[in-house]
Amino acid sequence: MKKFLFTLALLLVCASPSFSGILRITVDAPIHPVTSEYICDAIDRADESGHSLLILVLNTPGGLDSSMREIIKKILGARTPIAAYVSPSGARSASAGFFIGVACDLYIMAPGTNTGAASPVGISLTGQSMDETMENKVMNDAASYIKSIAEKRGRNPELAEAAVRKGASYTEGEALEGNLIDLIAANTQEIVAHFHGRTIFRFDGSEHLLDLEGKEIIDLPLSPRQKFLLTIANPNLAYILLMLGLLGLYFEFSNPGAILPGVLGGISILLAIFAFQILPINYVGLILILLAIGLFILDIKIQSYGILSIGGVVAMVIGSIMLIDAPIQELKPSLKLIIPLALGISLIFIFLVVLAVRAQARRAVTGSEGLVGRIGEARTALAPEGKVFVHGELWNAEAEEAIEKGAKVEVVEVRSNLSIKVKKI
Repeated sequence: MKKFLFTLALLLVCASPSFSGILRITVDAPIHPVTSEYICDAIDRADESGHSLLILVLNTPGGLDSSMREIIKKILGARTPIAAYVSPSGARSASAGFFIGVACDLYIMAPGTNTGAASPVGISLTGQSMDETMENKVMNDAASYIKSIAEKRGRNPELAEAAVRKGASYTEGEALEGNLIDLIAANTQEIVAHFHGRTIFRFDGSEHLLDLEGKEIIDLPLSPRQKFLLTIANPNLAYILLMLGLLGLYFEFSNPGAILPGVLGGISILLAIFAFQILPINYVGLILILLAIGLFILDIKIQSYGILSIGGVVAMVIGSIMLIDAPIQELKPSLKLIIPLALGISLIFIFLVVLAVRAQARRAVTGSEGLVGRIGEARTALAPEGKVFVHGELWNAEAEEAIEKGAKVEVVEVRSNLSIKVKKI
């Protein structure tokens, strides 16, 4: 029995696709909490499974400082050697991606790629740029951070600092010549062949011999949850979900019982809130959007001759532009989407509010209130009481003046004793 269990365990270990191979992940997106989770999970898996190397294929414009620092902290503490590989040709590893590449044990670029342009960009909660003092603090902090990492990794600290302070960007040839990267490689096989048998120095100063020859390269894709989060984190989709959610909830509140708009609106709002946990949100922009909806409603109640509606449209557009204040354009919704959608949603809100007010102001057409103002015919003479046929029914009626049979009359009051008061037309 023991021999059987030992043989089974050996077979499982040998059959395991993650045992002592080369793990490879691909990040083709901005650096934010989702990509940070993906990279950190891959590092944990590589450490637990004893992989010989983790290759991080990068194509990113940069991203959030908090997520970048979380990734770098994980990289510097990893037991598995990590290689950042800017690929394919035409890709880039800019801003936060540059910091991550410099922090890795190996930094490799494919032909026709670039890296650098790592100047920090900060925006306050009001949507305004930072003042000069705060900007200098952020710049100095980022420059010191990249210099300390570059020096510890044996890379050129001057070029690394220039990428931060001056926004310098480097081609693969310039980066190799300037000792920012370790190799220019067209594919993963070239990386394996070049570094097999090489000894590298880890961040803690220890030496590590790379044994890569013959090792299987295993691709680790995003989990279904991470794919979903990455889709939701698209700023254009998050903005659309917010607008549709607000529209659906307003329609449900103004027409209780419709159900479907409320359900879809609630789901859209929840998904938008979920996306806003990933994206950097400017709450002043969100308040402006809510203010715009309030102005649309007020314009119907108050005779402002359209001034409040114009203010609502302006607030909606400005709030939409300010809503996501990300350091890179890829994390901001497109203006080509924001302006038409904000204007369209504004017009829809105004239209729905007008319809609601008109419905409330419309005269009742059923019940006793619906009889007032109706035109009927005197079926008997009213002197002052008699019979009147109105709205398909025969009513006991009373008039202040004598009315002859067959005369047209108008209902002016419905009384509690199921009689009506009329006047002659």
